[in-house]
Amino acid sequence: MTFIDQLNKVIVAVPTYNERESLPIIIRRIRQAVPPIHILIVDDASPDGTGELADALAEKDEHLHVLHRSAKEGLGPAYLHAFSWAQQAGYQWVGQMDADGSHRPEQFLRLLSRAIKAPDQPELVIGSRWTRGGAVNGWARHRELLSRGANTYIALWLGLGVGDATAGFRLYRVSLFDRLDLSLVNSAGYCFQIEMTRRARHVGATIAEVPITFDEREHGVSKMSGNIITEALTQVTKWGMVDRYTQLKRLLGVQHTVKEGAVAGSCHRRTL
Repeated sequence: MTFIDQLNKVIVAVPTYNERESLPIIIRRIRQAVPPIHILIVDDASPDGTGELADALAEKDEHLHVLHRSAKEGLGPAYLHAFSWAQQAGYQWVGQMDADGSHRPEQFLRLLSRAIKAPDQPELVIGSRWTRGGAVNGWARHRELLSRGANTYIALWLGLGVGDATAGFRLYRVSLFDRLDLSLVNSAGYCFQIEMTRRARHVGATIAEVPITFDEREHGVSKMSGNIITEALTQVTKWGMVDRYTQLKRLLGVQHTVKEGAVAGSCHRRTL
């Protein structure tokens, strides 16, 4: 099967909430960048009519699909719904991309090439700002330092072996989801990306990073705040303590009994 043939088994999930202005733009850019792939819009009952617009666009594009959710529940549940839908529909790969223009669709081919063409066949490819060649565009210096510092903190506590665990520009091999047991994923918002990376690492998944340029959102206002960062790093600390406890128990030959749900938390939606 050729690379182009395999692209027909790829779908990229784009969660939306009040993205009516940016939606046609991001769909057009995806179509121009990687024409064969499918697109799945996951709308959380946007009051601005984003879902209805997505339906209208899907009527003219057989590779565009729309999932309507009943309420705004956060990034995690939206992506989990998309992953389940992709599994049932028979796709082999499912990507993640923001609707606001932060992720460049033109760079999605980098993730696809790394996933499909590379001999190590990674199960998760992360579009990374903080690997060699990665960059951010339009960020204030303090925000870049916060993001780099947060990812350093995550690396120290969780040891995930990636430079950008908080990145939302991703590509998963769908078969990985069975090993992850998505029913156990607890994060509703910002921490979702970290939790998915952690779970992938824990089941021995092959994870790769490719450099991308992250652009400050073209539409709307960023929701990032100091409280969101504090909440996320608090959750990372809890996960890190569970992992350390597990490692200690294994060294001592004692069965591990701490349940993931006991340290589950909710983090806000936004890329740090």
